[in-house]
Amino acid sequence: MSSYRFCRTDDIGLLVDALNRCWSPYFPGEPAMTPAVFKRSIRELQVWCSSCMVAFSGSDPIGVLIGAKRDSCTLIHRIAVHPDHRRQGHGRHLLDSLGSKLAILGPPRIVAEVPETLTEASGLFDAGGYVQETILTDYVWQGEDMESDADGLDGTFAIPLTVDDLAANGLLGRDLPRTCWERSVETLTARRGEISGLAVASEERIEAYVLYVADGEIVSLGTLVEDHGARLKRLLSRVAAAGTRTFRIPKVHPAEISAEMLDTLALRPAARYRLYEATARPQ
Repeated sequence: MSSYRFCRTDDIGLLVDALNRCWSPYFPGEPAMTPAVFKRSIRELQVWCSSCMVAFSGSDPIGVLIGAKRDSCTLIHRIAVHPDHRRQGHGRHLLDSLGSKLAILGPPRIVAEVPETLTEASGLFDAGGYVQETILTDYVWQGEDMESDADGLDGTFAIPLTVDDLAANGLLGRDLPRTCWERSVETLTARRGEISGLAVASEERIEAYVLYVADGEIVSLGTLVEDHGARLKRLLSRVAAAGTRTFRIPKVHPAEISAEMLDTLALRPAARYRLYEATARPQ
C-alpha cells in the first residue's frame, strides 16, 4: 500500500535516501546525494523540508518531491518516481498535495525549471495544470576569441568585485530582469563566500561587472553602458587569461540578456529548460 507524507527538519536522511533511490536512476552520471550536499541546498536554494514530500510503498521510498521556498514563490527543485513505480499516479499526487498545502499557507505561486529532454516530467506538469511561461537556456563559451576593442574604455580600469560590493553600489537586485532560481539575489548572497568578480569602473561608478565561481560558472553579469559589449568582453577576457577556458551561464531567461549581446560575447546556446508556473489551489 502506498502512503505519502511531508517532511520535517529531522528527515534529511530520509530525503537523501529517497533522492538516491528515485532520482539517481535517471541521472547515473551524477554523484550520489549526501547529507552535506542536501544541507547546502537548504542554505543556498532555501530548500524547506516542510515543502518536501516522500511517497512510500511499505517502508520503501518510491517517490520524492523537493521544494524550495522564498517569499515570492516555491520552486519544485526535484521530483522523481522510482522507475518500478512510474505511471501509477505518484508524481501527480505529490504535485497536488504540495499545491493544496501552499493554497492554505502560501506562497501560492509555484515554479519549476524542467530540462527539455525530460519529456515525461514536462507531461506531468502539463497534466497538472502548469503553464509554460518561457524557455531558459544554458549558454557556454569555449575558447573563442574574447579580445575586446579598447576604444571608448579610456578613463576606466578593472577592479576586483564581490557580491557585497555589488550590493553596496545598489547593483544587486537593481530592477534586474528575472533570473533562474540558482542565480537569484538570494542564492548569490548565500554563495558570496565562493564567488569572485571583476568590474570595469570609472572614477564615478561601476560600468560593467561579472561574477563567477572557480569552475567557470558565470552567476551574474551586466553593463550599465551602451558599448556593444566592449566592457564585458574586457572582463571575460581577463577571467579567461587567468586560466578559465570554458564559461557557462546556466538557465538564462530571454529577458535577462539580449540574443545580440550573447552572440557578441561568443556565448552559444546549449541545454534548454521549460519554465513552468502555476497558482496553488485547494484540491
